[in-house]
Amino acid sequence: MERLSLHNGQRLLLLLLSFLLHLNPLLAYSLKNCTIDYSKNPLAEVFVDCTNRKLVTVPDDIPRDASSVKLPLNRITEINRHNFGNLSRLRILDLQSNQISHVDDGSFIHLGALTTLDMSNNFISNLTANLFEGLYNLKKLDLSRNYIGFIHTSAFQFLTSLHTVMLFDNWLRQITDIQPILQLPHLQELSISYNLFSSFETKDLLRKVSSRLKVLDVSQNKLERFSITTPIFPQLEMIDLTRCGQTGGMTWDIPDRTLLKNLTQLVFGTTLIPFEVIRNVLQNLNSLMHLRLNYMTSWIEKGLLATVCKIPTLRRLDLSVNYIGSLGTKLITCSQLTDLDLSYNEMPELSKGSIRSMKMLRSLKMESTFLTKVPEDIRSLPSLEILNLSDNVIFELGCKDFINTTSLTELYLNISHITKLDSCVFENLNNLKVLDFSNCKLKSLDFLAQANLSALRYLKLTDNEISVINETVFQSLPALTYLDLDNNPFTCDCSNAGFIQWVKSNNQTQVVNAYQFTCSFPAIDKGRKLMDFDVQSCWTDVSFFCFISSTCLVLLTLLSSFIYHFLRWQLAYGFYLFLAFLYDSRKTKKGAPHQYHAFVSYNVHDEAWVYREMLPVLEGEQGWRLCLHHRDFQPGKPIMENITDAIYGSRKTVCVISRRYLQSEWCSREIQMASFRLFDEQKDVLILLFLEDIPAQQLSPYYRMRKLVKRRTYLSWPQTRQHTGAFWQNVRRALETGDAPTDTNLLNGPAGP
Repeated sequence: MERLSLHNGQRLLLLLLSFLLHLNPLLAYSLKNCTIDYSKNPLAEVFVDCTNRKLVTVPDDIPRDASSVKLPLNRITEINRHNFGNLSRLRILDLQSNQISHVDDGSFIHLGALTTLDMSNNFISNLTANLFEGLYNLKKLDLSRNYIGFIHTSAFQFLTSLHTVMLFDNWLRQITDIQPILQLPHLQELSISYNLFSSFETKDLLRKVSSRLKVLDVSQNKLERFSITTPIFPQLEMIDLTRCGQTGGMTWDIPDRTLLKNLTQLVFGTTLIPFEVIRNVLQNLNSLMHLRLNYMTSWIEKGLLATVCKIPTLRRLDLSVNYIGSLGTKLITCSQLTDLDLSYNEMPELSKGSIRSMKMLRSLKMESTFLTKVPEDIRSLPSLEILNLSDNVIFELGCKDFINTTSLTELYLNISHITKLDSCVFENLNNLKVLDFSNCKLKSLDFLAQANLSALRYLKLTDNEISVINETVFQSLPALTYLDLDNNPFTCDCSNAGFIQWVKSNNQTQVVNAYQFTCSFPAIDKGRKLMDFDVQSCWTDVSFFCFISSTCLVLLTLLSSFIYHFLRWQLAYGFYLFLAFLYDSRKTKKGAPHQYHAFVSYNVHDEAWVYREMLPVLEGEQGWRLCLHHRDFQPGKPIMENITDAIYGSRKTVCVISRRYLQSEWCSREIQMASFRLFDEQKDVLILLFLEDIPAQQLSPYYRMRKLVKRRTYLSWPQTRQHTGAFWQNVRRALETGDAPTDTNLLNGPAGP
């Protein structure tokens, strides 16, 4: 039974494995010479990369489900019929940069799904009749940089879906060589530049041919004549004649302007054509919208731009790479332009008023023109959306540079030498979405804090000198989604802690390659990854903690000095009141009887009087039981506890007051404790005996408080020294008096103390 269960499990495992291999046979093995890249769904598309593997033949282990195969930079010399026999799902085949000189007819017959075939940079010389058989879905074919000099009339008969053919840098000589290509039903783009054509004349082609061609590139051919005299290109939109013509000049022969009625783009660059000829050409193109004039300095100096500006349909004008020093008024009548490219010229300053009339201008490019400041004319261009001033020598940006350019959405200032950047520069650019400040020697991003770039999405700041970034600057960029700070000399210390935390926590802005940023400072951390810096160590700032601690200590010292000087008696009084309150509560709960009739509080300097005068009378003659601290305090017990026990253990407290008594700390505490008992219990428990006449101003606040509450129990020894019997009789009467307070003045005492 167990063997049967094991056998069934093995069969189930084999079935699952077979099913998985049926879905994707790539999982069954690994390739010997190539790598496999899966798309998001590995069962949908598979990309095979065999680039630069020194292969001499097409690998025979390419998976049959591959959708893209790359075989460039190898040593393959020929393509055979069996090389791609099982690749029915292949859509992209890249064979560029090999040594292919021969391709068998029918080699691609099984590649019915192929849409792109790149065989550029090989040694192919002939295109045979059945070379492309089976490629009925092919849309783009690149055969550039070969040695093709012959194309069979039937070579392109199978390419019914082809719309782009690249044949530049080959050995084609006559226009009839491309007759098979022009017969393609869906052809839109054809490049035959850098071949051996000496003329391009449509009269040599079959007259019944009418091509759908839209883009024709015949550049870099030494054409003596360019002639379109038949309606073969009714949909032609663009012609590139860069570097065409010979020394004597190229002849332009298009007698009927309707033959180019749809032409919208024309490119001239180092084109050898007489000035009068090109002027006539431009005067007869009523549909031209985009004109490129590169390396045509002599024409421009002769006044060609006056003719250009008269083309009513012209919208885009490219005058780059002409070494123009000053425009002057050459473009003052080109008010219809929407795009102007003046890049790679030599204009340190754009002439004032030269482009002011272009109210419709959307894009202005002045890259690498040696500009030293932002052109003033852009302030008069309300429709300007794209401005490229990169690779110039602009050293500073001021508040007025971009005033009135409120429609600007893209600004490129990269590769500049900006040393001064006012924070108000961008205050009017509320619609700016792209800002490139790469390679500008910027050291700080503080200018962004008040930039008011609420719509900015793309910010590039690579290759600057930014070492510390305050993350709060990004609060003024609420729409930022792309930030590139690569190749900056970051500092790995707590000054960048906030930025590091922002990079790791924000969910809106993509900081490109943030985890690859490396430290340049301090030297000990050079090469270390910025994102690996431990920001937790920054939250405990030792220097700040020391500052706070020392500040608190100074304040505490000042406060303690103030309290000691002005409030020490009040605080001491409050403290002892609190101790007395605790003791009184404890005694009340116990309900213990009094141990002494009176506790005598006196200063040690008055002890002789107490023992000589007081004790013989009060204890000897009158029989009172008195508590004296030198005699009755319990040894080993805290002195404050002895004082408290003595006061609360006696029915009365007798304070023998003298000047030394007032100066004694312990005597002061004893009277304070007795005062609290007086106030707390509302009992007449305190008797004051003055041994000396003391003015009222020398009495502490405690004595004045007692005088206000109880005025009758003050006895003065100096006033009754001649009648000591009466004095002691008054003391006896005070000791015999009940605890209840009374207003009757039974004792003789000083009225003032």
